[in-house]
Amino acid sequence: MDQPTDETRREIDSQQPVTPATGPQAIYDRIRGILDGARKQTWQAVNTAMLLAYWEIGRAIVEGEQQGEVRAEYGKRLIHELAQRLSADYGKGFDRTNLQHMRAYYLAYPIRDALRRELSWTHYRLLLRVEKPEARAFYEVEAVNSRWSTRELERQINSLLFERLALSRDKDGVLALAQQGHEVQRPSDLVKDPYVLEFVGLRQDERFLEADLERALMDNLQQFLLELGKGFAFMARQQRITLDGEHYYIDLVFYNRLTRSFVLLDLKLGKLTHQDLGQMLMYVNYYQREMTAPDENPPIGIVLCADKSEAVVRYTLPENNTTIFASRYRLYLPTEEELVAEVTHAREEIELRQHLQG
Repeated sequence: MDQPTDETRREIDSQQPVTPATGPQAIYDRIRGILDGARKQTWQAVNTAMLLAYWEIGRAIVEGEQQGEVRAEYGKRLIHELAQRLSADYGKGFDRTNLQHMRAYYLAYPIRDALRRELSWTHYRLLLRVEKPEARAFYEVEAVNSRWSTRELERQINSLLFERLALSRDKDGVLALAQQGHEVQRPSDLVKDPYVLEFVGLRQDERFLEADLERALMDNLQQFLLELGKGFAFMARQQRITLDGEHYYIDLVFYNRLTRSFVLLDLKLGKLTHQDLGQMLMYVNYYQREMTAPDENPPIGIVLCADKSEAVVRYTLPENNTTIFASRYRLYLPTEEELVAEVTHAREEIELRQHLQG
């Protein structure tokens, strides 16, 4: 009797029924996957419909205002009347405040097809609080790329993340930041100044030890990773290295997958000293020679301190330094005025240093 050919075998196999996974747990997992997928599709459809509807409402209000002889007064009366009638028909979601948000939504995002459907209406309401168009564009891109929740987006806006990242960039760099979000291409792109650590629950004026700050950061690791930025993975705490029988301890060790390098952090309560930078230089050299693989990039060292002198940093580190940084931290969420003043002062110091080097 002739043996079946490979083609015949494949035809026979294709006719056999596929046996699904059996057992209560397997069936439950399968059903759960079906329901989760359906819910996600439903949420996306509802969210898109809501965003487009609110955009259209905003456009209708703006176009209606343009018909009034005195736009400001007519606009107020129009929104007031619409709020009363729509609230009676559709509920509290159409009060005067929400209608004003829809109007602002249309004005801020006049191109309907440019709306990011991945974001919710709450995301967009938070974005509308950002006055600078370039900053608003940055937060929109980052909220999508980093999948920020509304709570995470609100915190990043309140901590002026855009301004902190834009500090060391020229005009073209700031424009790229607004259009593309935070792209990490070199070690300095990972660094912020200051770091805002309000989530640790410590007060700037209370007495505590470096170990207390370290413990608080570990207790709030998820928030700390968000503040550090993209691509960070926690590796070690109080990492011991031994040189000629003497032990040294690196406070925190991370790995960044975007720069493909270890990131070493040391915490200092007071003002930065040259000894602090010298110690970090030793740590970075050790990790470069003993821990870094041939296909990885050099380690990055960051000293987090309560205060620092740019002159101490400038004259302690080598002129060609690209891997060791000193940044301040704040244990409270500063007001916008405070943070703007601090960022402006830091920018002036950087420009002065660049002028002296030029």
